[in-house]
Amino acid sequence: MIDAAEWEIVALSLKVGGVAMLVTLPIAFALAWLLARVRFPGKVIVDAAIHLPLVVPPVVTGWLLLLAFGPNGPLGAWLENWFGVTVLFRWTGAAIAAGVMALPLMVRAMRLSIEAVDRRLENAARTLGAGPWRVFRTLTLPLSIPGVMAGAVLGFARSIGEFGATITFVSNVPGETQTLPLAIYSALQQPGADAMVWRLSCVSVGLSLIALIASELLTRRAGRGLHVL
Repeated sequence: MIDAAEWEIVALSLKVGGVAMLVTLPIAFALAWLLARVRFPGKVIVDAAIHLPLVVPPVVTGWLLLLAFGPNGPLGAWLENWFGVTVLFRWTGAAIAAGVMALPLMVRAMRLSIEAVDRRLENAARTLGAGPWRVFRTLTLPLSIPGVMAGAVLGFARSIGEFGATITFVSNVPGETQTLPLAIYSALQQPGADAMVWRLSCVSVGLSLIALIASELLTRRAGRGLHVL
């Protein structure tokens, strides 16, 4: 059975993953819509930059976040001087790292969903007098919602499994930044902690499986809805 200390680790992981997903969701959707619907110079470069965390080592992403949000970094100094806030060694920093790592997966899933919406339907709505905002609100967004939700669930799953960028950016602080993967890593360094590793690993695998199954079901639902249309 999972003890109280391990439940705190699970709860922190869910909080970090949930906040990372919710904060990243509107950013990911805006970027997905931009890539799916707008032509502009340098689009390939923007697309590559968004997906860069997927291919560079997570430690590099964590180091770049440390440079940006550190005491002397542009974002870190701004938060400290204007709001008296620091994200180093805090769960909010872990959420930032998780959100950055989840962003490419969310953007990709949402972009595919937006691109799957038939442009002829949008053009027909415009010919009937609907403005761009009304077309987006009443047509594009509802048709892409299942894919957006699938991307959000996939981003959440990626967030609770984030390790490399998190430990590099905000370290491994019990009760503050020690999420499931970091707790498993710490337990692996302790003699006789095999049972804890098993319990936390099972919880991690279970949460990831639930999220992946939910994402797949939402993706299939989106495909069926577009097929009917």
